[in-house]
Amino acid sequence: MRGRGGGRGSGVGIGRRIGLLMGALLALQVVSIVSPAYACGCGAMVHGTGTELAVRQETSAVRWDGRGEQIVMSLTVDGNAPKAAWIMPVPHRATVTLGDRALFSDLERATAPVHKDRDYFWPRAGDWPFTHDHHPVGEGAAAPSAAAPPVGVVDRRRLGPFDVARLTATDPEALRSWLETNGFQLPPALSTELRPYVAQKWEYVAIRLAPASGDGPLSGTLDPLKLTFASERPVYPMRLSRLAKTPQSLKLYVVSTHRMEPESPIGGAPPEVLYAGKVPLESTELARFAGVSYTSEGNTPYLTALSQSFRQPSAITGDHELKRASNDTAFERVIWTDRLMRVAGIPAWLLTVTTGLAAVATTALLLVRRGLRRRRVVVPPPPVVVPPPLG
Repeated sequence: MRGRGGGRGSGVGIGRRIGLLMGALLALQVVSIVSPAYACGCGAMVHGTGTELAVRQETSAVRWDGRGEQIVMSLTVDGNAPKAAWIMPVPHRATVTLGDRALFSDLERATAPVHKDRDYFWPRAGDWPFTHDHHPVGEGAAAPSAAAPPVGVVDRRRLGPFDVARLTATDPEALRSWLETNGFQLPPALSTELRPYVAQKWEYVAIRLAPASGDGPLSGTLDPLKLTFASERPVYPMRLSRLAKTPQSLKLYVVSTHRMEPESPIGGAPPEVLYAGKVPLESTELARFAGVSYTSEGNTPYLTALSQSFRQPSAITGDHELKRASNDTAFERVIWTDRLMRVAGIPAWLLTVTTGLAAVATTALLLVRRGLRRRRVVVPPPPVVVPPPLG
């Protein structure tokens, strides 16, 4: 009887442990799928509760001609969210169209590292007489008036997989209401980050993303979007990235009349220059993006490629404001391939060493021969004896 009673007690204990374990696993799963909105470098990505969406790669091209600005953005996303919304603040009313994927292919080719060869004299690992393996070494319209309603939809239309709405707002909460009406919940922190834009009377582009097939999660590289708006100074919105929970990286191409650079790191690592030089006009889509107004005056526009990482997004202090660099010095990355110097297929060091050894040997032989000549003993001839005369 005791044995049976003990068995029931043990069964209850095991059942409780299993129940607690399942509850903990369930809680962990719920926490993992209910994630906050992802803030990309250009704006804020908002998706439905209980889904995940991450921007794995963000690449943007900015063109500024002194009067207006264009931003073409390419996002590669991954997750289980079937739809999402993306908020992009702009200083003036923007025109939104689809971009061309070929632009980024042209930019990649134009700014890719160049490969160059350089010779070295003395043998290294992998060269005879050594046997170790050797690998080559490589060295970015009017603002709403005070009488405008708290939120206004300028227009709304479909562009490929995007449902694009251009909004005006004098209250961050108005954006929250718009998103809630459309099935999304705006995080409270994002509303706070929008306040500086509201104070400056910026406008907003709100974009709903959906797969081309109409079902299934968002995944892969989305079609690029192009925003065109008036701008007295080149700017790339970054403030909303403060809300990102993971480190971020930004690749920014800037086309202007001169080499450009950010005014400050805005809380990230110092921007790295990947390329600086004239736009290669043989790149069709890149030349088109650069604009006819540049070439009509006979001045080829300048292309600057920048890369920056943000290990702590919460440290971001504002938007990227771009300025003319102190000079237009060209720059390109170089990947060097080191080659052993050869003459007629023979390593130059071996010829040099062999020739040197031969010269030393010849000189030594001549010195030895000269020394031998000096040491040779000359034997004088015997004296001639003249006999005395007779008588």
